[in-house]
Amino acid sequence: MSLYLSQVSLARSPSAQALAPLLMPSAEGLRRSAAHNLLWSLFADGTDRRRDFLWREEAAGKFLVLSARAPLQTDLFTQHRIKPFAPALTEGTKLEFSLRANATRMKRGGARVDVVMDALHTLPKDARAEERMALAQTEGMAWLSRQGEKAGFKLLQAQAEDYSVEVLEGHRGPRKGQPQFGILDLTGHIEITDPAAFLAQVSQGFGRAKAFGCGLMLIRRAP
Repeated sequence: MSLYLSQVSLARSPSAQALAPLLMPSAEGLRRSAAHNLLWSLFADGTDRRRDFLWREEAAGKFLVLSARAPLQTDLFTQHRIKPFAPALTEGTKLEFSLRANATRMKRGGARVDVVMDALHTLPKDARAEERMALAQTEGMAWLSRQGEKAGFKLLQAQAEDYSVEVLEGHRGPRKGQPQFGILDLTGHIEITDPAAFLAQVSQGFGRAKAFGCGLMLIRRAP
């Protein structure tokens, strides 16, 4: 399967900038939903299309997109920078990675939980802020190691750079019970054990909340 890695940026034309508050709202939950719809416009060439791309926002109005089809060009965007994504990997290849993920697991009884959020909930409320990044580190590494067992890589080292929780679009009312998800930023090094399995998983993404800019693993050869 062919894949493309594209740099996609909103246009700086007056007409595009006039729409910026609508295209990219300032509230994070609304922003992620709007960004997904905006990028979907570059791939939705038919009413029966299913999403076949991953994305992450690198800066305001600037995105990286991994897709099975090259994105369409529209007036809302500057000229896309598109290149084939076909890394030559062999068993034992070592890579640096950057991953923004909604890391989840299934608990007994079938409930799916965010791994960091679930660990935080075992602590007293007044201890959670202090332990937040420590748990993001340990739980994030454990989660990614488990991913590697089925996705053709071995985790060598990882660092939790950030962990945040976002409320899904449209929620009103008390915080308790609100629909939300965690966003974990991980960087580090991996070693490839099965190139075909790894590339297949990269194309599908890691974790959940892919519509909200999670799941895209960026890679480059380790020096």
